[in-house]
Amino acid sequence: MQCLGRRPPRGRPPEHNPGVVALNCRRLGLQDDGDLKFLLKGSQLQKVKSSSWRKDRFYKLQEDCKTVWQESKKIMRSPESQFFSVEDIQEVRWGHLTEGMEKFARDTPRLRCFSIVFKDQRNNLDLIAESEAEARHWVEGLRKIIVHVGSMSQKQKLQHWIHSCLRKADKNKDNKMSFKELKNFLKEVNVYTDDSYAWRIFQECDKSRTESLEDDEIEAFYRMLTQRGEIDQLFAVVSDSRETLSVDQLVAFLQKEQREEEASPQLALSLIQRYEPNETAKEQKQMTKDGFLIYLLSPDESAFSVAHRKVYQDMTQPLSHYLISSSHNTYLMEDQIAGPSSTEAYIRALSKGCRCVELDCWDGPNMEPVIYHGHTFTSKVLFSDVIKAIKNYAFKASPYPVIISLENHCTLEQQKVMAHHLRTILGDLLLDRPFDNMVKHFPSPEQLKKKILVKGKKMGGLLASLGGPEAADVTDEDEAAEMEDEAVKKEVQQKQSNDKLKLAKELSDLVIYCKSVHFQGFQDSAFYEMSSFGENRALKLIQESGNNFIRHNINHLSRIYPAGWRTDSSNYSPVDMWNTGCQIVALNFQTPGTEMDLYRGRFQDNGFSGYILKPAFLRDPSSKFNPRAVAEGPWWNRKRLHVRVISGQQLPKVSKSKNSIVDAKVIVEIHGVARDNSSKQTAVISNNGFNPRWDKELQFEVDVPELALVRFLVEDYDASSKNDFVGQCTIPFFSLKQGYRHIHLLSKNGDLYPSATLFVKINID
Repeated sequence: MQCLGRRPPRGRPPEHNPGVVALNCRRLGLQDDGDLKFLLKGSQLQKVKSSSWRKDRFYKLQEDCKTVWQESKKIMRSPESQFFSVEDIQEVRWGHLTEGMEKFARDTPRLRCFSIVFKDQRNNLDLIAESEAEARHWVEGLRKIIVHVGSMSQKQKLQHWIHSCLRKADKNKDNKMSFKELKNFLKEVNVYTDDSYAWRIFQECDKSRTESLEDDEIEAFYRMLTQRGEIDQLFAVVSDSRETLSVDQLVAFLQKEQREEEASPQLALSLIQRYEPNETAKEQKQMTKDGFLIYLLSPDESAFSVAHRKVYQDMTQPLSHYLISSSHNTYLMEDQIAGPSSTEAYIRALSKGCRCVELDCWDGPNMEPVIYHGHTFTSKVLFSDVIKAIKNYAFKASPYPVIISLENHCTLEQQKVMAHHLRTILGDLLLDRPFDNMVKHFPSPEQLKKKILVKGKKMGGLLASLGGPEAADVTDEDEAAEMEDEAVKKEVQQKQSNDKLKLAKELSDLVIYCKSVHFQGFQDSAFYEMSSFGENRALKLIQESGNNFIRHNINHLSRIYPAGWRTDSSNYSPVDMWNTGCQIVALNFQTPGTEMDLYRGRFQDNGFSGYILKPAFLRDPSSKFNPRAVAEGPWWNRKRLHVRVISGQQLPKVSKSKNSIVDAKVIVEIHGVARDNSSKQTAVISNNGFNPRWDKELQFEVDVPELALVRFLVEDYDASSKNDFVGQCTIPFFSLKQGYRHIHLLSKNGDLYPSATLFVKINID
């Protein structure tokens, strides 16, 4: 939940309280920062929406130093819509680095332009400053805030948020809180209390008996609100009811409860130095309850293994031995019937670690190929602009190779233009010949670092002569199979029967290790020949020939794509495909849901590199593993997973209604081979999204943990309709840390909530 501070009249930015500003600057570690001071004063910027729409608007950073107010001329616009949080910003780009700036601001000097790119599906905010210095203040200032907010501890974020909400509840700005303001504040932080309970805690804190809370009384109320009873109980047990933890007690906790393999006095001392806020306790090599809570909320104690946040797997095996993060119809921002196509969609996918992107290429005007979903109302984007975006963003999230999957509908002439753009724009990044004369098997991701591969039709084999005819006929059955739209499919099939698709040699020569061919069955074929399968055909092959499919995928790449009836760009579950070793399992990245939650969970492993090494039994040519009928074998590694769901913290509101409070319940799911799939849930805690307590033990048996994902889902229960999604986190089984852990929840779009967590205890036998 975001707390946005005071609400000004629509046309005028709010005045700041200097004391509050100074406090929040200190919390961010940006006191006396020149860029921050500039943003707090605000400035006039030009907002750009099209070639004919440019409007002057005033923008100003608010006193919480995390929220920006923007001027609006719309009469019907709600006051809330005039604010956006810095925590909602994905990145700030300086120059003409969005599609809007590229199209509509080319006449303006590059260094006066900047764009704010948001995490969710919200449109980019393209802005022009009056000078380069002003643009620099905004770009550098916002970037600093994003970095400093991200480095705040969970407790600091909570403290900042609570105080911001207290300021918001103080309607008359007298730095006091009446009983009515207190009740509104409790609703704001997502907790319902009856009047008698609210009045009781109000009176308990109102030591001055003035019927309002101020100064120390507000601090007392804050401490009462943020008290974590479950942490108090745990600390009392670990410390033998003493005020502090000794080094030996902390070591015992790390060994017995947290199952830390590296537990030692040295580790305990380093944790005290890192997280203990009390200097006296730190000098005495002890940890207080506050330090214990800060430690439990830290990234070191997340349920996702710290060791798995960096590349730790062997990256020197052949490309076909890895699952590869892959996008379908990458150019689309929404649905595939009338949604917009955009270079931004490629940037967002690549920024999320995607390593295989799809380009549907068609003839465009002025001999410039375009990309869009053929024979639909989706908008078009230039092929050259997409290649530029891929070049600029291919290796920002991961250094490992990117595959460009071409769906080619262009005439011979425009194919040559495509080849020209690929060579001239990508330059040395493009792999245009076999790596180090590797012609018998795939190179590894490590060998292909910072290289871009092209997947598509190819004339001849890997060592096809550079001479020969200008163009040749190739069958297009595989491409026809990939067509979701019936009109396009008929057109491709008509081409096959009349005059076969002409393939320009210039484009053919750029296809090295990813030659598209029609699937002829599980038979010997060149390792670089790869097939694409619709989800239904893939599932049929898994059902009928699962083990053969696994063996095929040891030496060949397989691409899976959604069924043609998914015109809403919905997704299928990728798990069955991964279980048979299919590498390029392509999903619609723009469509949120359980399927993308599982996808993000799988690929957050191995340092977010976009490559996950398949288990040994999916790389063994003699493997007899069948995910649909699991018998005992090397893959059989039965584990019993105990999850005690203890409590939740600062769950976001689902409804924007002021009086709407979350009725929270937690569902824990296992996604893996069929026999392991399971789901169990807690009871519902009514009217409390701030600090619900469940204390519910859930137990699962998992036979093939190497393929299992554990999904923690929070829902807002509704007796009369479908439950609303609140947040989730998906973690590969062997990336789970044992012990008392906080699970940091993600939004529907996969963005991390600033403060929303689940507190759990995880044990694995």
